Amino acid sequence: MKTSEIAALIRKIRKEQKLTQAEFAEKLGTSQSAVTRMEQGKQNFSLEMLDRISSALGKELISLSNGAANFKIEGGHKLKGDITVNTSKNATVALLCAALLNKGRTTLKNTPRIEEVFRIIEVLESIGVDVAWNDTDLLIQPPKRLKVESMDKKAAARTRTIIMFLGPLLNQMREFTIPAPGGCDLGSRTIMPHIYVLEAFGLQVSENRGNFLCTVRKKQPEEVILYEPGDTVTENALMAAALRPTKTVIKYASANYMVQDLCAFLMECGVKIEGVGTSTLTVHGVASINKNVEFAIGEDPIEAMTFIAASVVTESKLTIKRAPIEFVEKELYILEKMGLKYSIDKRYPAKNKLMKLADITIKPSKLFASPVKLHSIPYPGVNMDNLPFLALIAATAQGRTLVHDWSYENRAIYFTELNKLNARYELADQHRVYVTGPTKWEPADISSPAALRPSMMIFLAMLAAPGKSTLRNVYSINRGYADLAERLNAVGARIEQT
Repeated sequence: MKTSEIAALIRKIRKEQKLTQAEFAEKLGTSQSAVTRMEQGKQNFSLEMLDRISSALGKELISLSNGAANFKIEGGHKLKGDITVNTSKNATVALLCAALLNKGRTTLKNTPRIEEVFRIIEVLESIGVDVAWNDTDLLIQPPKRLKVESMDKKAAARTRTIIMFLGPLLNQMREFTIPAPGGCDLGSRTIMPHIYVLEAFGLQVSENRGNFLCTVRKKQPEEVILYEPGDTVTENALMAAALRPTKTVIKYASANYMVQDLCAFLMECGVKIEGVGTSTLTVHGVASINKNVEFAIGEDPIEAMTFIAASVVTESKLTIKRAPIEFVEKELYILEKMGLKYSIDKRYPAKNKLMKLADITIKPSKLFASPVKLHSIPYPGVNMDNLPFLALIAATAQGRTLVHDWSYENRAIYFTELNKLNARYELADQHRVYVTGPTKWEPADISSPAALRPSMMIFLAMLAAPGKSTLRNVYSINRGYADLAERLNAVGARIEQT
Protein backbone atom coordinates (compact mmCIF):
# COMPACT_ATOMS: atom_id res chain seq x y z
CA MET A 1 0.00 0.00 0.00
CA LYS A 2 1.35 3.44 -0.98
CA THR A 3 1.95 6.19 1.59
CA SER A 4 -0.82 8.32 0.04
CA GLU A 5 -3.27 5.41 0.34
CA ILE A 6 -2.37 4.83 4.01
CA ALA A 7 -2.78 8.56 4.68
CA ALA A 8 -6.23 8.60 3.08
CA LEU A 9 -7.26 5.51 5.07
CA ILE A 10 -6.17 7.07 8.38
CA ARG A 11 -8.09 10.26 7.60
CA LYS A 12 -11.19 8.26 6.60
CA ILE A 13 -11.22 6.09 9.74
CA ARG A 14 -10.56 9.06 12.03
CA LYS A 15 -13.50 10.95 10.58
CA GLU A 16 -15.74 7.89 10.74
CA GLN A 17 -14.98 7.71 14.46
CA LYS A 18 -15.71 11.46 14.77
CA LEU A 19 -12.29 12.20 16.21
CA THR A 20 -10.68 15.59 15.73
CA GLN A 21 -7.02 15.65 14.78
CA ALA A 22 -6.22 16.91 18.28
CA GLU A 23 -8.15 14.05 19.91
CA PHE A 24 -6.48 11.48 17.66
CA ALA A 25 -3.05 13.01 18.40
CA GLU A 26 -3.71 12.66 22.14
CA LYS A 27 -4.68 8.99 21.77
CA LEU A 28 -1.60 8.38 19.64
CA GLY A 29 0.72 10.25 22.00
CA THR A 30 1.95 12.70 19.39
CA SER A 31 1.32 16.26 18.20
CA GLN A 32 -1.55 17.53 16.04
CA SER A 33 1.00 18.74 13.46
CA ALA A 34 2.34 15.16 13.20
CA VAL A 35 -1.20 13.88 12.57
CA THR A 36 -1.65 16.54 9.88
CA ARG A 37 1.53 15.34 8.15
CA MET A 38 0.31 11.73 8.35
CA GLU A 39 -3.01 12.57 6.73
CA GLN A 40 -1.29 14.61 4.02
CA GLY A 41 0.97 11.68 3.13
CA LYS A 42 4.08 13.55 4.27
CA GLN A 43 4.96 11.06 7.01
CA ASN A 44 6.92 7.83 6.64
CA PHE A 45 5.04 4.95 8.25
CA SER A 46 7.21 2.40 10.00
CA LEU A 47 5.76 -1.00 10.86
CA GLU A 48 5.61 -0.05 14.53
CA MET A 49 3.96 3.30 13.76
CA LEU A 50 1.25 1.56 11.71
CA ASP A 51 0.69 -0.82 14.61
CA ARG A 52 0.31 2.10 17.05
CA ILE A 53 -2.08 3.93 14.72
CA SER A 54 -4.16 0.78 14.37
CA SER A 55 -4.35 0.48 18.15
CA ALA A 56 -5.30 4.15 18.58
CA LEU A 57 -8.06 3.87 15.97
CA GLY A 58 -9.18 0.45 17.19
CA LYS A 59 -9.02 -0.86 13.63
CA GLU A 60 -6.24 -2.63 11.73
CA LEU A 61 -5.08 -0.46 8.81
CA ILE A 62 -3.31 -3.25 6.94
CA SER A 63 -2.43 -6.81 7.83
CA LEU A 64 0.78 -6.47 9.77
CA SER A 65 1.13 -9.95 11.30
CA ASN A 66 2.04 -8.28 14.60
CA GLY A 67 4.45 -5.96 12.81
CA ALA A 68 6.21 -8.81 11.07
CA ALA A 69 7.15 -9.17 7.44
CA ASN A 70 8.60 -12.18 5.66
CA PHE A 71 10.92 -12.81 2.72
CA LYS A 72 10.09 -15.64 0.33
CA ILE A 73 13.24 -16.42 -1.61
CA GLU A 74 13.81 -18.55 -4.67
CA GLY A 75 17.51 -19.23 -4.34
CA GLY A 76 20.19 -20.55 -6.64
CA HIS A 77 20.10 -17.67 -9.16
CA LYS A 78 23.20 -15.81 -10.28
CA LEU A 79 23.48 -12.08 -9.63
CA LYS A 80 24.73 -9.82 -12.41
CA GLY A 81 25.18 -6.15 -13.18
CA ASP A 82 25.83 -3.48 -10.57
CA ILE A 83 24.32 -2.37 -7.28
CA THR A 84 24.91 0.96 -5.54
CA VAL A 85 25.75 1.29 -1.86
CA ASN A 86 23.35 3.42 0.19
CA THR A 87 24.32 5.92 2.84
CA SER A 88 25.26 4.60 6.25
CA LYS A 89 22.75 3.56 8.92
CA ASN A 90 25.27 3.97 11.73
CA ALA A 91 26.40 7.40 10.58
CA THR A 92 22.80 8.55 10.10
CA VAL A 93 21.67 7.67 13.62
CA ALA A 94 24.62 9.59 15.09
CA LEU A 95 23.86 12.60 12.89
CA LEU A 96 20.20 12.56 13.91
CA CYS A 97 21.32 12.83 17.53
CA ALA A 98 23.92 15.49 16.68
CA ALA A 99 21.20 17.61 15.03
CA LEU A 100 19.97 18.29 18.59
CA LEU A 101 23.12 20.39 19.10
CA ASN A 102 22.07 22.80 16.34
CA LYS A 103 19.33 25.34 17.00
CA GLY A 104 19.27 26.05 13.27
CA ARG A 105 17.99 23.70 10.58
CA THR A 106 20.00 20.59 9.76
CA THR A 107 19.51 18.96 6.35
CA LEU A 108 20.84 15.43 6.03
CA LYS A 109 21.25 14.60 2.36
CA ASN A 110 20.16 11.21 1.01
CA THR A 111 18.98 9.82 4.35
CA PRO A 112 18.28 6.05 4.32
CA ARG A 113 14.59 5.19 4.85
CA ILE A 114 14.99 2.36 7.32
CA GLU A 115 13.21 1.30 10.50
CA GLU A 116 16.02 2.50 12.79
CA VAL A 117 15.79 6.00 11.30
CA PHE A 118 11.99 6.02 11.57
CA ARG A 119 12.27 5.02 15.23
CA ILE A 120 14.60 7.92 16.06
CA ILE A 121 12.39 10.34 14.11
CA GLU A 122 9.46 9.26 16.27
CA VAL A 123 11.52 10.02 19.38
CA LEU A 124 12.68 13.40 18.03
CA GLU A 125 9.16 14.46 17.11
CA SER A 126 7.86 13.45 20.53
CA ILE A 127 10.26 15.93 22.22
CA GLY A 128 9.24 18.79 19.94
CA VAL A 129 11.68 18.50 17.04
CA ASP A 130 10.20 19.31 13.64
CA VAL A 131 11.29 16.60 11.18
CA ALA A 132 10.24 16.58 7.53
CA TRP A 133 11.26 14.72 4.38
CA ASN A 134 12.12 16.59 1.19
CA ASP A 135 12.42 13.76 -1.31
CA THR A 136 15.47 11.84 0.01
CA ASP A 137 16.67 14.63 2.30
CA LEU A 138 15.69 14.93 5.96
CA LEU A 139 15.11 18.39 7.45
CA ILE A 140 15.50 18.69 11.23
CA GLN A 141 14.58 21.77 13.26
CA PRO A 142 14.79 21.56 17.08
CA PRO A 143 12.54 23.84 19.18
CA LYS A 144 13.86 26.52 21.50
CA ARG A 145 13.32 24.12 24.38
CA LEU A 146 13.39 20.35 24.03
CA LYS A 147 10.40 18.63 25.68
CA VAL A 148 12.29 15.59 26.92
CA GLU A 149 9.58 14.87 29.48
CA SER A 150 7.21 14.08 26.56
CA MET A 151 9.55 11.51 24.96
CA ASP A 152 7.95 8.52 23.21
CA LYS A 153 9.40 5.95 25.58
CA LYS A 154 8.10 2.95 23.65
CA ALA A 155 9.98 3.97 20.50
CA ALA A 156 13.04 5.08 22.48
CA ALA A 157 13.31 1.83 24.41
CA ARG A 158 13.44 -0.18 21.17
CA THR A 159 16.70 1.36 19.97
CA ARG A 160 20.18 1.49 21.47
CA THR A 161 20.60 4.85 19.73
CA ILE A 162 18.79 6.53 22.62
CA ILE A 163 22.06 6.25 24.58
CA MET A 164 23.49 8.86 22.17
CA PHE A 165 20.97 11.44 23.34
CA LEU A 166 23.08 11.79 26.50
CA GLY A 167 25.91 13.75 24.85
CA PRO A 168 23.67 16.39 23.21
CA LEU A 169 21.31 16.74 26.20
CA LEU A 170 23.85 17.15 28.99
CA ASN A 171 24.83 20.61 27.73
CA GLN A 172 21.22 21.76 27.40
CA MET A 173 19.45 20.48 30.54
CA ARG A 174 20.13 20.22 34.27
CA GLU A 175 17.90 17.16 34.71
CA PHE A 176 16.26 14.73 32.28
CA THR A 177 15.10 11.12 31.99
CA ILE A 178 15.45 8.71 29.08
CA PRO A 179 14.50 5.02 28.76
CA ALA A 180 17.25 2.45 29.06
CA PRO A 181 18.47 1.57 25.54
CA GLY A 182 17.08 -1.38 23.60
CA GLY A 183 17.71 -2.54 20.00
CA CYS A 184 19.51 -5.76 19.14
CA ASP A 185 19.11 -8.68 21.50
CA LEU A 186 22.79 -9.56 21.59
CA GLY A 187 23.21 -10.41 25.24
CA SER A 188 25.06 -8.24 27.70
CA ARG A 189 26.39 -5.06 26.06
CA THR A 190 27.34 -2.72 28.90
CA ILE A 191 26.71 1.00 28.59
CA MET A 192 29.20 1.83 31.36
CA PRO A 193 31.87 3.17 28.95
CA HIS A 194 29.32 5.87 27.99
CA ILE A 195 28.67 6.71 31.62
CA TYR A 196 32.38 6.83 32.47
CA VAL A 197 33.28 9.31 29.74
CA LEU A 198 30.23 11.54 30.27
CA GLU A 199 30.87 11.67 34.02
CA ALA A 200 33.94 13.69 33.08
CA PHE A 201 31.57 16.32 31.64
CA GLY A 202 29.42 16.33 34.80
CA LEU A 203 26.70 13.80 33.96
CA GLN A 204 25.39 11.64 36.81
CA VAL A 205 23.11 8.72 35.94
CA SER A 206 21.01 6.42 38.10
CA GLU A 207 18.59 3.74 36.93
CA ASN A 208 15.00 3.32 38.14
CA ARG A 209 12.42 0.95 36.64
CA GLY A 210 13.97 0.84 33.19
CA ASN A 211 14.73 4.57 33.02
CA PHE A 212 17.97 6.52 33.26
CA LEU A 213 17.61 9.48 35.63
CA CYS A 214 20.20 12.07 34.60
CA THR A 215 21.49 15.13 36.44
CA VAL A 216 24.21 17.48 35.26
CA ARG A 217 26.78 19.33 37.32
CA LYS A 218 28.92 20.86 34.62
CA LYS A 219 32.60 20.03 34.58
CA GLN A 220 35.13 21.06 31.99
CA PRO A 221 37.66 18.28 31.35
CA GLU A 222 40.82 19.13 29.48
CA GLU A 223 41.32 15.48 28.62
CA VAL A 224 39.10 12.40 28.70
CA ILE A 225 40.18 8.78 28.30
CA LEU A 226 37.71 6.30 26.84
CA TYR A 227 37.32 3.01 28.68
CA GLU A 228 37.15 1.34 25.25
CA PRO A 229 37.43 2.71 21.69
CA GLY A 230 33.73 2.19 20.98
CA ASP A 231 32.04 3.98 18.09
CA THR A 232 28.99 5.29 19.96
CA VAL A 233 31.07 6.04 23.07
CA THR A 234 33.36 8.23 20.97
CA GLU A 235 30.35 9.91 19.36
CA ASN A 236 28.83 10.71 22.75
CA ALA A 237 32.12 12.24 23.89
CA LEU A 238 32.37 14.30 20.69
CA MET A 239 28.83 15.68 21.08
CA ALA A 240 29.46 16.52 24.74
CA ALA A 241 32.69 18.35 23.86
CA ALA A 242 31.19 20.17 20.86
CA LEU A 243 29.15 22.57 23.03
CA ARG A 244 31.97 23.32 25.45
CA PRO A 245 33.74 26.55 24.30
CA THR A 246 37.19 25.27 25.15
CA LYS A 247 39.63 22.53 24.14
CA THR A 248 38.91 18.89 25.00
CA VAL A 249 41.29 16.05 24.12
CA ILE A 250 39.60 12.66 23.65
CA LYS A 251 42.04 9.75 23.91
CA TYR A 252 41.63 6.13 22.74
CA ALA A 253 38.84 7.19 20.41
CA SER A 254 37.34 5.15 17.61
CA ALA A 255 38.47 6.18 14.13
CA ASN A 256 35.65 4.29 12.41
CA TYR A 257 33.59 5.57 9.48
CA MET A 258 30.57 6.82 11.45
CA VAL A 259 32.83 8.73 13.86
CA GLN A 260 34.56 10.40 10.93
CA ASP A 261 31.16 11.33 9.47
CA LEU A 262 30.13 12.90 12.78
CA CYS A 263 33.41 14.82 12.94
CA ALA A 264 32.83 16.17 9.44
CA PHE A 265 29.30 17.29 10.41
CA LEU A 266 30.46 19.01 13.59
CA MET A 267 33.15 20.82 11.63
CA GLU A 268 30.43 22.04 9.22
CA CYS A 269 28.69 23.40 12.33
CA GLY A 270 31.77 25.42 13.29
CA VAL A 271 33.47 23.03 15.72
CA LYS A 272 37.19 22.57 15.07
CA ILE A 273 38.43 18.99 15.39
CA GLU A 274 42.02 17.82 14.99
CA GLY A 275 43.11 14.22 14.52
CA VAL A 276 40.12 12.91 12.55
CA GLY A 277 40.83 9.31 11.59
CA THR A 278 43.20 8.77 14.53
CA SER A 279 42.72 7.58 18.11
CA THR A 280 43.27 11.04 19.61
CA LEU A 281 40.76 13.78 18.84
CA THR A 282 41.24 17.39 19.91
CA VAL A 283 37.93 19.24 19.98
CA HIS A 284 37.71 23.02 20.05
CA GLY A 285 34.07 23.43 21.00
CA VAL A 286 31.70 26.37 20.72
CA ALA A 287 29.21 27.94 23.15
CA SER A 288 26.27 27.40 20.80
CA ILE A 289 25.38 26.31 17.27
CA ASN A 290 22.63 28.13 15.38
CA LYS A 291 23.07 27.85 11.65
CA ASN A 292 21.48 26.14 8.67
CA VAL A 293 23.68 23.19 7.77
CA GLU A 294 23.47 20.78 4.83
CA PHE A 295 25.45 17.58 5.17
CA ALA A 296 25.93 14.63 2.81
CA ILE A 297 25.90 11.34 4.74
CA GLY A 298 28.71 8.94 3.86
CA GLU A 299 28.20 5.57 2.17
CA ASP A 300 27.82 2.43 4.26
CA PRO A 301 30.79 0.00 4.31
CA ILE A 302 28.65 -2.66 6.02
CA GLU A 303 26.19 -2.57 3.14
CA ALA A 304 29.13 -2.77 0.72
CA MET A 305 30.35 -5.87 2.54
CA THR A 306 26.81 -7.29 2.43
CA PHE A 307 26.81 -7.17 -1.36
CA ILE A 308 30.35 -8.55 -1.54
CA ALA A 309 29.12 -11.53 0.49
CA ALA A 310 26.00 -11.87 -1.69
CA SER A 311 28.19 -12.09 -4.76
CA VAL A 312 30.58 -14.62 -3.21
CA VAL A 313 27.95 -17.04 -1.84
CA THR A 314 25.95 -17.03 -5.09
CA GLU A 315 29.16 -17.43 -7.14
CA SER A 316 28.28 -14.36 -9.17
CA LYS A 317 30.03 -11.51 -10.92
CA LEU A 318 28.67 -8.31 -9.39
CA THR A 319 29.89 -4.72 -9.29
CA ILE A 320 29.36 -2.82 -6.03
CA LYS A 321 29.32 0.90 -6.82
CA ARG A 322 30.20 3.75 -4.45
CA ALA A 323 31.83 1.50 -1.87
CA PRO A 324 33.79 3.36 0.87
CA ILE A 325 36.96 1.51 -0.02
CA GLU A 326 39.09 2.45 2.99
CA PHE A 327 36.60 0.70 5.27
CA VAL A 328 36.35 -2.60 3.35
CA GLU A 329 39.85 -3.02 1.92
CA LYS A 330 41.05 -4.99 4.97
CA GLU A 331 38.19 -7.48 4.54
CA LEU A 332 38.94 -7.70 0.81
CA TYR A 333 42.62 -8.37 1.54
CA ILE A 334 41.68 -11.26 3.85
CA LEU A 335 39.35 -12.68 1.19
CA GLU A 336 42.05 -12.29 -1.44
CA LYS A 337 44.31 -14.52 0.68
CA MET A 338 41.43 -17.04 0.76
CA GLY A 339 41.33 -17.03 -3.05
CA LEU A 340 38.80 -14.31 -3.93
CA LYS A 341 39.24 -12.62 -7.29
CA TYR A 342 38.09 -9.02 -7.63
CA SER A 343 39.03 -5.68 -9.15
CA ILE A 344 38.85 -2.13 -7.82
CA ASP A 345 38.31 0.83 -10.12
CA LYS A 346 39.84 4.27 -9.59
CA ARG A 347 39.03 5.92 -6.28
CA TYR A 348 36.95 9.11 -6.17
CA PRO A 349 35.75 11.46 -3.40
CA ALA A 350 32.46 11.02 -1.55
CA LYS A 351 29.99 13.89 -1.20
CA ASN A 352 30.84 14.23 2.49
CA LYS A 353 34.29 15.52 1.42
CA LEU A 354 35.97 12.97 3.64
CA MET A 355 35.65 9.41 2.36
CA LYS A 356 37.14 7.82 -0.73
CA LEU A 357 34.82 5.68 -2.85
CA ALA A 358 35.49 3.02 -5.46
CA ASP A 359 33.58 0.53 -7.60
CA ILE A 360 34.44 -3.08 -6.73
CA THR A 361 33.78 -6.01 -9.07
CA ILE A 362 33.60 -9.43 -7.42
CA LYS A 363 34.31 -12.45 -9.62
CA PRO A 364 33.36 -16.12 -9.11
CA SER A 365 36.22 -17.76 -7.24
CA LYS A 366 37.22 -20.99 -5.51
CA LEU A 367 37.94 -20.16 -1.88
CA PHE A 368 40.03 -21.94 0.75
CA ALA A 369 39.72 -21.73 4.52
CA SER A 370 41.71 -18.96 6.18
CA PRO A 371 44.80 -20.36 7.97
CA VAL A 372 44.38 -17.55 10.52
CA LYS A 373 41.27 -17.17 12.66
CA LEU A 374 38.74 -14.57 11.49
CA HIS A 375 38.09 -11.90 14.11
CA SER A 376 37.37 -8.21 14.39
CA ILE A 377 39.36 -5.41 16.00
CA PRO A 378 38.70 -1.66 16.07
CA TYR A 379 39.38 0.25 12.85
CA PRO A 380 41.58 -0.12 10.87
CA GLY A 381 40.96 -3.80 11.57
CA VAL A 382 38.03 -5.92 10.42
CA ASN A 383 34.79 -4.18 11.39
CA MET A 384 32.79 -6.12 13.99
CA ASP A 385 29.66 -5.70 11.83
CA ASN A 386 31.48 -7.25 8.88
CA LEU A 387 32.71 -10.31 10.76
CA PRO A 388 29.41 -12.23 10.29
CA PHE A 389 29.76 -11.82 6.52
CA LEU A 390 33.27 -13.25 6.64
CA ALA A 391 31.86 -16.12 8.74
CA LEU A 392 29.23 -16.72 6.04
CA ILE A 393 31.80 -16.63 3.24
CA ALA A 394 33.94 -19.11 5.20
CA ALA A 395 31.13 -21.66 4.74
CA THR A 396 31.79 -21.56 0.98
CA ALA A 397 35.53 -22.16 1.39
CA GLN A 398 37.29 -25.51 1.27
CA GLY A 399 38.45 -26.50 4.75
CA ARG A 400 37.85 -25.53 8.37
CA THR A 401 37.89 -21.94 9.64
CA LEU A 402 37.80 -20.57 13.19
CA VAL A 403 35.69 -17.44 13.70
CA HIS A 404 36.17 -15.56 16.98
CA ASP A 405 33.34 -13.06 17.65
CA TRP A 406 34.68 -11.66 20.93
CA SER A 407 32.77 -8.37 20.94
CA TYR A 408 29.26 -9.75 21.61
CA GLU A 409 28.21 -12.14 24.32
CA ASN A 410 25.92 -14.37 22.25
CA ARG A 411 26.09 -13.45 18.56
CA ALA A 412 28.21 -16.45 17.50
CA ILE A 413 25.45 -18.73 18.78
CA TYR A 414 23.17 -17.35 16.05
CA PHE A 415 25.64 -18.47 13.37
CA THR A 416 24.60 -22.08 13.94
CA GLU A 417 21.15 -21.20 12.53
CA LEU A 418 22.78 -21.62 9.12
CA ASN A 419 23.03 -25.35 9.82
CA LYS A 420 19.33 -25.44 8.94
CA LEU A 421 20.48 -24.57 5.40
CA ASN A 422 22.95 -27.51 5.43
CA ALA A 423 25.98 -25.52 6.61
CA ARG A 424 28.42 -26.91 9.17
CA TYR A 425 28.94 -24.45 12.03
CA GLU A 426 30.29 -26.03 15.23
CA LEU A 427 30.03 -23.90 18.36
CA ALA A 428 33.14 -24.07 20.53
CA ASP A 429 31.83 -21.57 23.09
CA GLN A 430 29.62 -18.46 23.01
CA HIS A 431 32.34 -16.49 21.21
CA ARG A 432 34.00 -19.04 18.89
CA VAL A 433 32.65 -21.15 16.08
CA TYR A 434 34.31 -23.54 13.62
CA VAL A 435 33.03 -23.45 10.02
CA THR A 436 33.65 -26.32 7.59
CA GLY A 437 33.09 -25.91 3.86
CA PRO A 438 32.32 -25.84 1.10
CA THR A 439 28.58 -25.88 1.81
CA LYS A 440 25.97 -27.34 -0.52
CA TRP A 441 23.18 -24.97 0.48
CA GLU A 442 19.64 -26.30 0.90
CA PRO A 443 16.42 -24.26 1.30
CA ALA A 444 14.70 -23.88 4.68
CA ASP A 445 11.99 -22.03 6.60
CA ILE A 446 13.61 -19.97 9.39
CA SER A 447 12.54 -17.16 11.74
CA SER A 448 14.98 -14.27 11.86
CA PRO A 449 17.09 -13.89 14.99
CA ALA A 450 16.48 -10.65 16.89
CA ALA A 451 19.77 -9.30 15.55
CA LEU A 452 20.54 -7.61 12.25
CA ARG A 453 23.78 -9.20 10.99
CA PRO A 454 22.95 -12.84 11.86
CA SER A 455 19.60 -12.32 10.09
CA MET A 456 21.47 -11.09 7.02
CA MET A 457 23.74 -14.16 7.07
CA ILE A 458 20.67 -16.40 6.83
CA PHE A 459 19.10 -14.20 4.16
CA LEU A 460 22.21 -14.28 1.94
CA ALA A 461 22.61 -18.05 2.38
CA MET A 462 19.01 -18.44 1.20
CA LEU A 463 19.93 -16.54 -1.99
CA ALA A 464 22.49 -19.27 -2.65
CA ALA A 465 20.28 -22.25 -1.72
CA PRO A 466 18.54 -23.72 -4.81
CA GLY A 467 14.82 -23.92 -4.17
CA LYS A 468 12.30 -21.94 -2.13
CA SER A 469 13.13 -20.62 1.34
CA THR A 470 11.22 -18.40 3.75
CA LEU A 471 12.79 -16.00 6.23
CA ARG A 472 10.17 -14.91 8.74
CA ASN A 473 9.85 -11.67 10.72
CA VAL A 474 12.52 -9.61 8.97
CA TYR A 475 12.01 -6.48 11.09
CA SER A 476 15.63 -6.70 12.22
CA ILE A 477 16.75 -6.53 8.56
CA ASN A 478 14.46 -3.59 7.81
CA ARG A 479 16.14 -1.77 10.70
CA GLY A 480 19.33 -1.54 8.67
CA TYR A 481 18.58 -1.92 4.95
CA ALA A 482 16.33 0.10 2.67
CA ASP A 483 14.52 -1.54 -0.25
CA LEU A 484 16.76 -4.59 0.02
CA ALA A 485 14.53 -7.02 -1.89
CA GLU A 486 13.89 -4.59 -4.76
CA ARG A 487 17.56 -3.72 -5.15
CA LEU A 488 18.72 -7.34 -5.19
CA ASN A 489 15.88 -8.36 -7.52
CA ALA A 490 17.18 -5.75 -9.95
CA VAL A 491 20.46 -7.71 -10.22
CA GLY A 492 18.94 -11.16 -10.59
CA ALA A 493 17.66 -12.28 -7.19
CA ARG A 494 14.11 -13.55 -6.75
CA ILE A 495 12.71 -12.26 -3.47
CA GLU A 496 9.11 -11.58 -2.49
CA GLN A 497 8.24 -9.64 0.65
CA THR A 498 4.94 -10.66 2.25
